[in-house]
Order: sequence, then C-alpha cells, then structure tokens
Amino acid sequence: MPLYDFPNQRVVNHLITDMPLRVSALRSLGAYHNVFATESFIDELAAAANADPVAFRIAHLKDPRAQAVIEAAAKKAGWKPGEKGTGSRGRGVAFAKYKNLSAYVAVVAEIEIDRSSGRIKVPHVVAVTDAGQIINPDGLANQIEGGVIQSTSWTLHEAVRFDRNGITSRDWSAYPILTMPEVPKVEVELIDRPSEKSLGSGEAAHGPTVAAIANAFANVTGKRLRDLPFDAARVKAALA
Repeated sequence: MPLYDFPNQRVVNHLITDMPLRVSALRSLGAYHNVFATESFIDELAAAANADPVAFRIAHLKDPRAQAVIEAAAKKAGWKPGEKGTGSRGRGVAFAKYKNLSAYVAVVAEIEIDRSSGRIKVPHVVAVTDAGQIINPDGLANQIEGGVIQSTSWTLHEAVRFDRNGITSRDWSAYPILTMPEVPKVEVELIDRPSEKSLGSGEAAHGPTVAAIANAFANVTGKRLRDLPFDAARVKAALA
C-alpha cells in the first residue's frame, strides 16, 4: 500500500491462485514489482501536476521519516528542482518503506542511454536509508549497496526464458547478469535513530532502485518503460 496521503484512493489487488507455471519467491517478494509500478505512477502524477518529483513526494507524505530520507537523497545527489535530462543522460528518484513495516529507502539513479544500441547504463546511484537504531553501520550499508546492484541487474538484464518444453535460459549467455564494468558507483547515507527500534533492511533497496531507473528514463526521454527488464528491444521500441 503506498504511503502517500491522497484524499481519494482505490487500490485493487489481483490474486491469482491457479498459476499456470510453478514459481518460487524472488528476493524482496512483491516489493520490486509493486514499488516499480507505484513509484512510476507517482512520477506521472507529479508530471501531470507540473511539479518536481522530489517536492511532490514530500508534499504528499505525512511521515516525517519518509520525508527525511527523500530530502537527504536529493541533497546528497545534488538534485535541482525541476531538473530535466539532457541528451542521453537523466536522473530519477523513488522511495519506499519496505512492506510498510521495515526500512525507509530513497534512491536517486543516474542513467545513460545509447539510443543506437538501446542499452541503458547506470553509472551512479545515491541511496539513503532509515532503519531505526543502527547496530552495524557497515552491515547496513552493505545490504543497501547489494540491493541496489542486484536490482540494477534485474532491471537491465535478467529474465528467465522458456518454451513449452521448459526453461531455455540455461547459461549466462541466455541469462545475462550485470557485469563488473556495468556496476554503478553506489553512495549510501545512513540516518541513525537511536531512540527508534531497528528495522529490517535486507530487501528494502530493490523497489526504489528499479523505480528510480525507470523514472530517470522518463526524465530524459519523455517515454515510459512498463515491462521488465529494460533490454535493448524494449528501449528501442519505447524510443520509436
């Protein structure tokens, strides 16, 4: 459930109990996909209101801790109100509180688009998290960094391919992941709240990362990517 305070909301939950395929859990469970959807739409609402996406989010949140992580991420990233992408580079912002129970995370992602090949690169990501009282700062930062990198890999590359006979993506050429040269520079800032209980953070960065990348693409191109992963074919189709 989005944490934003809007006077009129209707959230529809589609539960499919008879699955055509045998599936298992993805890290972050539904948060990766749901935050991608909700935070993409929040950006669309901001655009419709002719509002800066950072200011729009802060204005529609009542939770001061949620507001604080967004403000801190924007400040650390040097966000300029109303900024637009230029040429092939753009930036996007996204926020979530994992399952509405765990850590708060705000992400600002920078992307580069090669319009001829359809490839997206993510050179730089800023992430700010509030996980309550911090017990192990290095461990917390590692969780957020790892979540950002794994989410970037999912977003740009990863998809299981299959046909009627079974899975066809059986090696790394058919199931590519993020390579070392593609890994973004990740800057993490932690907000310590010693008077608050510690919050889970292991899967909190995945949703905001994919949404920030998607919002960055819209920021620089004016087009929306609504299907994952953002591979070359989908990028070219969106740009066309």
